[in-house]
Amino acid sequence: LARKGFPESYDLPLLLRFLADVKAGRPEAVAPVYSHRVYDVLPDRHQTVRRPDILILEGLHVLHPGDGTSGRVPDFLDLSVYVDAEEADIQAWYVQRFLALREEARRDEASFFRRFLDLPADQAEALARQVWREVNLVNLREHILPLREHADIILEKGPDHAVRRVRLREP
Repeated sequence: LARKGFPESYDLPLLLRFLADVKAGRPEAVAPVYSHRVYDVLPDRHQTVRRPDILILEGLHVLHPGDGTSGRVPDFLDLSVYVDAEEADIQAWYVQRFLALREEARRDEASFFRRFLDLPADQAEALARQVWREVNLVNLREHILPLREHADIILEKGPDHAVRRVRLREP
């Protein structure tokens, strides 16, 4: 759990197979479904994509160069966009999302975040900040930020989520 979101937590061969199927124009390409509700891939669910004209692939590590043995996600991308923001803003958004998912868990017994309902609000916020520092910030600095300059377009967002600047990578 402490490495959730890091490159090794992705099923890279499955992602590459999906992208190869789409790029090859196969009638159907199948991808797993991730749920923030249970904080994992849903083992009994998948999404089927049928020859899309445009496919938007969202993820923290889509620009990752791969492990050198099984291919690279960037090789399948026609255009890449990196959404950037100040660390303080990203932390604030994470804490807000954590607390919102915790509140939503009041109505959902299967939610991963239900386990945090008994914490007083200040302790829940402290836990979110700890997870940010020990997991998400490490991942951001070690694995995500180094990929920023590989993107074709960098969107810089402000604290209100508005795009403040657009940068294009030189060819």
